[in-house]
Amino acid sequence: MNKHWVLFSIFLSLALFSCSRKNAAVEDLCKYVNPFIGTGTYGHTYPGPSVPFGMIQPGPETNTRYFRQSYKWCAGYHYDDRTIMGFSQTHFTGCGHSDLGDFLIMPMVGKLYTSAGPDSVPAGARWGYRSHYSHNDEEASPGYYRVMLKDDHINAEITSTCRAGLYRFTFPGSDSTRFLLDMIHSIYEFPGKVTYAYIRMPNDSTVMGYRETRGYLRPRFVYFAMVFSKPFNSFGTIFEDTLAYGSRKYPHIRMNFREIGGQYIKAFFNFKTREKEQILVKIGISSVSTAGAMKNLQAEIPDFNFERVRSDARSAWSKELAKITIKGTQKQKEIFYTSMYHAALAPTVYMDVDGQYRGIDKEVHTASGFTNYTTFSLWDIYRTEAQLFTLIRPNMMNDFVNSLLACYDQSPHHVLPTWISYACETWIMIGYHSLPFISDAYLKGIRGYDIRKAYEAMKASSTAGWYQGCGYYMKNGFIPSDKEIESVSKTLEYAMDDWSFAQVAKDMGKEDDYKEYMKRSAYYKNIFDTKTRFMRARTSDGKWREPFDPFFAKYGGDYTEANAWQYSWYVPQDVHSLIDLMGGPDSFTAKLDSTFILKGTDDATRNVEDISGCIGQYAHGNEPSQHIPYLYVYAGKPWKTQEKVVQIVNTLYDNTPGGICGNEDCGQLSAWYILTVMGFYPVNPAEGVYIFGTPMIPEAKIDLGSGKSFLVTAINYSDKNIYIQSVKLNGQTYTKSFIRHADIVKGGTLEYTMGPLPNKSWGSDPADQPQSRIPGK
Repeated sequence: MNKHWVLFSIFLSLALFSCSRKNAAVEDLCKYVNPFIGTGTYGHTYPGPSVPFGMIQPGPETNTRYFRQSYKWCAGYHYDDRTIMGFSQTHFTGCGHSDLGDFLIMPMVGKLYTSAGPDSVPAGARWGYRSHYSHNDEEASPGYYRVMLKDDHINAEITSTCRAGLYRFTFPGSDSTRFLLDMIHSIYEFPGKVTYAYIRMPNDSTVMGYRETRGYLRPRFVYFAMVFSKPFNSFGTIFEDTLAYGSRKYPHIRMNFREIGGQYIKAFFNFKTREKEQILVKIGISSVSTAGAMKNLQAEIPDFNFERVRSDARSAWSKELAKITIKGTQKQKEIFYTSMYHAALAPTVYMDVDGQYRGIDKEVHTASGFTNYTTFSLWDIYRTEAQLFTLIRPNMMNDFVNSLLACYDQSPHHVLPTWISYACETWIMIGYHSLPFISDAYLKGIRGYDIRKAYEAMKASSTAGWYQGCGYYMKNGFIPSDKEIESVSKTLEYAMDDWSFAQVAKDMGKEDDYKEYMKRSAYYKNIFDTKTRFMRARTSDGKWREPFDPFFAKYGGDYTEANAWQYSWYVPQDVHSLIDLMGGPDSFTAKLDSTFILKGTDDATRNVEDISGCIGQYAHGNEPSQHIPYLYVYAGKPWKTQEKVVQIVNTLYDNTPGGICGNEDCGQLSAWYILTVMGFYPVNPAEGVYIFGTPMIPEAKIDLGSGKSFLVTAINYSDKNIYIQSVKLNGQTYTKSFIRHADIVKGGTLEYTMGPLPNKSWGSDPADQPQSRIPGK
């Protein structure tokens, strides 16, 4: 062969190799995201577009139902439905309760329908502005959603920025093309939820307005500015068109009223369209004013360039998803990157482009030196998602803490938030979990906020005697069940929160506070029954509440969305003392085994929808259970943890609409999956320690920023090789069954060697186990 040809061939091969390496480095991770995962069963996710942590979440509504029937439709959309009633601008992701669904718009052709009509419309029939659709003509990807509205042959597309949504509708030719703007529609509906709404049309292509609602969030103010890409020919307003427990108030339609206000109002806008003509609609929102909404809209979508907005949204997601890159099967990547996607949908930005936002006190404030966020589902995300953020978004954690402290300043009760969104405190869940959320950040060196104020706020929140039995807890060392509902869960979670604050007090040299809060962190022992070996409710006289059934659960009972089997393990701050109380490692392990085996009866948990994703009494679909499989490690049996987490991942996560086994809860179930498949998990949310489970992907690389990364590999990984044989950290033999956050963020490599049989000597020595014991008696 000619020498020059050989050299050319070598050069070409090297060039192709280099090109393939480059293409691999910039792989489009968005292609693995399936926003429909979790939209079936009770995942309560939505398929509409957003950008990471975006303030607006435009998307389709298939149903809402009145509040007593609303659980299935907490996100407004459910995959089982076959009709779409419109597109609203705000949604929660994965919550077990809901609100929002603001400013629903719906295009139509022909007759003007002023109500959506029932969802049980047979194919081919039309009883309202609701339209049939098919999943075969529907698609969703990061920053984009599309669906064909079959009844009117309208193709609807949506993309978004942080504070604004952009719609592109392709119409058939018609002299009666219309848009309806529904100011009444809400997710979690009930009569009187909308207390006042207002619309004005300053010109023939612009609509502005706001509404005040009192639902799950109360009172809540949302403003909007909406601009059409072409002027409407005419418009009208609709008064008093609503359903009130089955009785209809007949609508009053008025043409060309440019300003309307009232409790039950809608508006419509008429156009003429050519065949396949596109009309674009852009909508900005604000918590401050219509001027703020317009300012957001003009800043983020100054024109109607749909493809540019879509491309920018996808680029933002590509950057976000690349914070952890993995190797694995197509299915593994789809579940993993959809989990990364869901974990970055909340908390959400909550301020206009100029920094203004409406606070808890309903006054307008300006965020100075930080980005203000809202939608803190703290009872959920303090357990795992916050720890994920400290790894891949430590700077954002500073913004989160500053946002919580701003709420503290504005709160009339002068406490940190419990479960807050749109500057509305819901008080819906238990605990004062801002404490471990902030403490974990502080103890990991994330301190871009007023540390003294943070300390003051945490102490104030944990000494508010009026709050959910806290006064009884401080006085008695437990919460009496005859004085406060969910007394067992509250006592347990307060104790965990107190432990986290104690560590901050110790670091700051507050010795008296440290001793007091460490004492409080052991109060869980006051509700442990040594006879039954369960955490149980006690009455004010100190007696155990009878009768006792460890399988029984109900809302407003002794446990929060759980039973005694699930909550008796919630002592992440003092696991070794819990092992002692249970009778030692063998008894502890045997009871853990029973948790994953015993079935109970259907009647025991029939009325608690949140108990889901069950393996025996373990309920992965709700947060109180999610640390349980890792407790075997503390008893010196890490191979049992390895078996259980593999079972959970393989049976309770999937790349289908039903692929999330419970409420996704603002990213918590996703964060659990992300960390678990990399092989570690934070049992104690504020300790800075991750307990080893087992890796379920061959490789993961965490981008730590500043040029540092942490590479996790699993040698001999396969579906059958689920057991850790040995571990190396930065090339050195590592025998411990846990790893510290401080070791991960230095950067380096973690190498698992896997096998088909348990290595019962690895990680079982007491010196290699994580230490979890409160000092003292």
